[in-house]
This record gives sequence, C-alpha cells and structure tokens, in this order.
Amino acid sequence: MKFSRNVYLERFKARENNGLIKVITGCRRAGKSYLMNEIFYDYLCSKKIKKRQIIKFAFDSDEDIDLLDSFFPEEETKVVQKNGSYLVNAKKFRAFIKQNTNETDSFYLLLDEIQLLENFAGTLNGFLRHKNLDLYVTGSNSRFLSSNVATEFKGRGSEIHVLPLSFSEYCQGLNLDPQVAWKSYIITGGIPLVALMKSEEEKISYLKNLCDETYLKDIIQHNGIRKQSELSETFDMLASMIGTPVNPLKLSNTFKSVSKKNVTDDTVASFIEYFEEAFVISKARKYSIKGKKYISSPFKIYFEDIGVRNARLNFRQVEETHIMENIIYNELRYRGYLVDAGELSVNEKTDRIDVNGKHIYEKKQLEVDFIATIGSKRIYFQSALSMDSEEKAWQEKRSLYNINDSFKKIIITKNSLNQIQDEKGVILIDLFDFLMQKDIGE
Repeated sequence: MKFSRNVYLERFKARENNGLIKVITGCRRAGKSYLMNEIFYDYLCSKKIKKRQIIKFAFDSDEDIDLLDSFFPEEETKVVQKNGSYLVNAKKFRAFIKQNTNETDSFYLLLDEIQLLENFAGTLNGFLRHKNLDLYVTGSNSRFLSSNVATEFKGRGSEIHVLPLSFSEYCQGLNLDPQVAWKSYIITGGIPLVALMKSEEEKISYLKNLCDETYLKDIIQHNGIRKQSELSETFDMLASMIGTPVNPLKLSNTFKSVSKKNVTDDTVASFIEYFEEAFVISKARKYSIKGKKYISSPFKIYFEDIGVRNARLNFRQVEETHIMENIIYNELRYRGYLVDAGELSVNEKTDRIDVNGKHIYEKKQLEVDFIATIGSKRIYFQSALSMDSEEKAWQEKRSLYNINDSFKKIIITKNSLNQIQDEKGVILIDLFDFLMQKDIGE
C-alpha cells in the first residue's frame, strides 16, 4: 500500500527551481521525509533527471555521514556538543557537495534533518548563490519551525507544511470505503506509519509513545522547561478542549482550583505556543465578522492529528462531534486555506415587550465554526454531525443567515444526502462528499 500525497507533490512541483530553499515542515511522523525522498525523488526520476543530479543526504544517518570522513580528515565529522548531541561538520559537507556537483548541470539537494548540520542557515544560503542548485530540506527542532523559517533563511525560504494523511488520502491509500474508514480514522488518525499498522493494539501503543517519548520530550528539551508536570497537564487539558474556546487565564485558574498549582496565564500561553510550534496543535484565532478584526482571546485549538489527541486522553473521550470539527479544520488547511474561527454580534428580537408595546432586542454573540480564506476568496463553514430537528437546523443556520456578504456559506453534516441549497443560499453538504471531493462547494 502506498499513499500518493499528490496535493503536496503539486506544491513541490510549483516551487521547483524558484530560487528559494524549500522548507518542509510538519509534526513528527507526518511523512515529510517520505514525501521528499520517495515521492518527489520518483517524480524527478520520471522527468529523466539523472540520479547523480539528485543528492539525498540525511544528517541523522551514519551511513550518509560516513561519506564525509575523507574530507579534511584532520577534523571530526561529528562535532560533539556540550549536551552530548552532535552536529555534522559543515565544512566537510560543503566539500562533499562541491565534489558531487559542477557549475553547468542542474542539481537537486534533498537534505533531511538539516538542523543537525553546523550553521545550516549559512551553508544553505551559500548554496543559493549557485543558480544550478535547487534546495529542499526537512528538520525537526525548535530552530526549524515555521515561525523561524524567515529569520533563519533571511527571506530565502519557501515553506511547504505537511499534515498527516487527510481522510481522502487515508481512504485511497488503504483502499477503504469512507463509511468503513471513518470508524478507524476518528480513533487512530492519519499518521502514515500508524495507518499501515495491522493491529489496533500496535497503533494505540505507538501513538501513546509518540505523545510521551517524542512530542513532550522534544518540547521540554528545546525550551528548557522546568514545570514538566504542568506542561503535561496542559497537554491533557488542550486535548479535552478541541473546538471549544480556550483562554489561558481560565486554564491558569483551573490549575489553582483543581491541581492547587500556581501556573500563571503567561506560562500557560507559553506552553500552548510550544505545542503549536512543534505542530502538535494548531490555533484558530477568533475573527469578528462585522467588526472585521481579530480577537486575541479566546481562541480555538485543534490537533494536527486526531490519533495523537485521542492517545493523550487514553482514547477515553472520542466524541464524534468535536472530532469531526477537527477533521474538517485540517481538511481546509490541507486544501490551502487560512482558517479562522468566526464571531458575529447580532441584535435579535425577543418575545419581551417594552412599555411602548414594542419588541425588545437583545445583543447576542453567534459563532461561525470556520472562515476559510485563500486570497480574496472566502467561504464560511459550519460543522454539524446531524441536523435532525428544525431547532438544530435553525441553530446551525442562524449565524450564517446574519452574515451580509456574497461569499459562500456551507454546512457540513453527516447525513448521506445529496448537496442542496436552501432558499437563503446556505449549502448543505454531506461530510463524506466534502472530504472525498475537493471541488464540493468551492
């Protein structure tokens, strides 16, 4: 079984030879290396690019690192750091690249775990001066996250963010019917390695270990965190709050009332930022639709992979409603949208009458699950597991009806019905139709 990941391949192809360093980011085990070293490599070979013109190098592979030993033999290839880790000698690596390239042919450099190279930003920026070198890199430490890409490469980086398998990639790669695939996808998510595992027990064990031994330890190490138990508890709280408003001050108060720990809201906000920078979670900021401005707090939290979220809660809180919302959020990002959570202030007529016999109006805050934007294009989305009553249907449509613009308004619901549009222009789409067909409603 093979996952094609064509959406990301197209993003690679669109950036080919653009004069920038292609920086592939994403959470651990999302498939970044496979995408670069297998899928993109195969594409280059299909274009009749000679293999000698495609240089693959992994800085966490001793087999690759051994190739550098003959250059400047008086110097160490692995430069040991104070904490016992190592960095690869950049001078040796540059000599290796010089020996295996020339100034006339085109070369593709596919470099894995680039953060393990000494002064990687300086080396890569130097390579950019050679117009015949096209650079693609992956990395997985705190210096190599999206917020730092521009700084590290001085405006010379082009980011390709890779999510775990989308639902359609999962179905197609495993050759599963969407109805069948949904039952496993909402439990163990889309980490490619996990999707290929045979037993549920193996999947669950791997995901729990990924949370504890990889994500948490990475964040603790990279940020020098002392309050490790508090970080772990914050992880638990975020996992239980997907799709609900998150306020660092309220979480700080929860620590005080429940755990009897003094954790400031600033510390909680920093913890959330660390999880976001490690691509464990994604933050959807609130946007005032009528006020046309962002609201700093509260915001919503969604997990990059739903299996990781479930593993953190020992698979106890598998609420389909919230998980479906999380999956739709990731699907929109997978399609290239910028996604915010919407808020709408409205004055609604009540049944109450004032002294003049007129209806009293009441100010209310309504929510729109997602505002998805690409350039000047915008679509409003609501996620509703079911709309089995008039009251529920009104509840979901109410905020959309109050938006006075011409952009599309869509409700995604798990109803197995064909797409319909109501008299006020709101489109209803079945969940699986939306997830499996890229152009639905767009």
